Amino acid sequence: MLRAHTVEQVRRAEQAAMAALPDGALMQRAAAGLATAVVDLLGGAYGRRVLLLVGAGDNGGDALWAGARLAARGARVEALLLSEHAHDGGLAALRAAGGWATRALDELGDPEVVLDGIVGIGGRPGLRPDAVAALERFAAVPVVAVDVPSGVDVDTGELDGPHVRANLTVTFGTHKVAHLVDPAAAASGSLHLVDIGLDLPDTAVEALQPDDVRALLPRPGPDAQKYTRGVVGVRAGSATYPGAALLAVAGAGSGLVGMVRYVGPDAVADRVRTAHPEVVGEGRVQAWVVGPGGGDDAADMLAAARADDVPLVVDADALRHVDGPLPGAVLTPHAGELAAMLEVAREEVEARPLEHVRAAAQRWGCVVLLKGHHTLVADPAGRVRVTTTGVPWLATAGAGDVLAGLVGALLAAGLDPFDAASVGSWVHGAAATEAAGGGPLTASRVAVQLPRLVRETLAAPRSRSLR
Repeated sequence: MLRAHTVEQVRRAEQAAMAALPDGALMQRAAAGLATAVVDLLGGAYGRRVLLLVGAGDNGGDALWAGARLAARGARVEALLLSEHAHDGGLAALRAAGGWATRALDELGDPEVVLDGIVGIGGRPGLRPDAVAALERFAAVPVVAVDVPSGVDVDTGELDGPHVRANLTVTFGTHKVAHLVDPAAAASGSLHLVDIGLDLPDTAVEALQPDDVRALLPRPGPDAQKYTRGVVGVRAGSATYPGAALLAVAGAGSGLVGMVRYVGPDAVADRVRTAHPEVVGEGRVQAWVVGPGGGDDAADMLAAARADDVPLVVDADALRHVDGPLPGAVLTPHAGELAAMLEVAREEVEARPLEHVRAAAQRWGCVVLLKGHHTLVADPAGRVRVTTTGVPWLATAGAGDVLAGLVGALLAAGLDPFDAASVGSWVHGAAATEAAGGGPLTASRVAVQLPRLVRETLAAPRSRSLR
């Protein structure tokens, strides 16, 4: 499991580690990992041109010590000091290794990479004008953020003012919330974790890894039959949106349960059974998927599904009819739908998705899956799982219908709502990545890819989970 810790948790762990280690050992470990990552990015050190943007905190010290290591390997290293109080030891080491430091922006050369050591994990969102000017001067140069992109809110992933947009973030000890939660996650670029030996507690924000998904995916036992594997029902589609029913059924019928039932308008039901002849009609189910393309019938669909007293996936049109707590349910809104449910502007949800998804989970007493670049799955207790699989091409019509069906199948197969939502989101994103192959895709192609992705995940050798 990839875990993202808060600033307070990291600081306590660092203090405990420093009490047991020689002075400066943690910074040296961080600097060594940072320098190695920069060498890998550049394809070498000798003759390369590196600029350090250095603030007053420990991140500035990490950048200076890493710069000293790079200079000792033949790189041309310059440091722009953005504070009156640079890390003394790191600055002395940089100069001793042949590096150079200045406070004048116009004295700098043309770097091949910029190291962002402006603000550490304790900094406030936003940047001072001198830092903004430096970033603007080298806007075309790749940026490596030291621990976190400067200017983001580390514990919430929120942005408020100018900030670094990194190509690569090299973080130490553990991932931070801002690495996983948008909008700051989008500013982090690729992530590289350097283990510096911290002993960290459990945390409320995490991201599933392939081994976690493999352990949670349902598998039929040797004595399985179609009813014991789970039966999922789909109430979706309308004369206006018949395709939503077809896609939700395709997601539900990915092979993870023994049977899929469809209930909806006769004309839509005929199309569903033509496309999916294995699908049957109304009867007992272990979970319902309600709402995709339901239109004016969505309220009745939700009421009928609730009457069965089984877990629900509530999506699309049915979300407008959630009028109270829904224990055991998974709500699957995008930002606009969640904004309408919470009676706030969409922009507020997009700016503070972690805050809003947690508020929604608590308000409706159930799991809420907020779809986005990094989908968030929250439970009423405040636990959050972040989905890091997927590609921008997944932002396509009908993809959410496939996801709703897939989550419903996992519910019917016996996963609890939090696991069903987070595993479903991970599998959906991973299948989309494979189906896209670096280019455009459609929701139907994602659905077709699901069984293959599940097979590959179950068959893959066990890997070491990131932390």
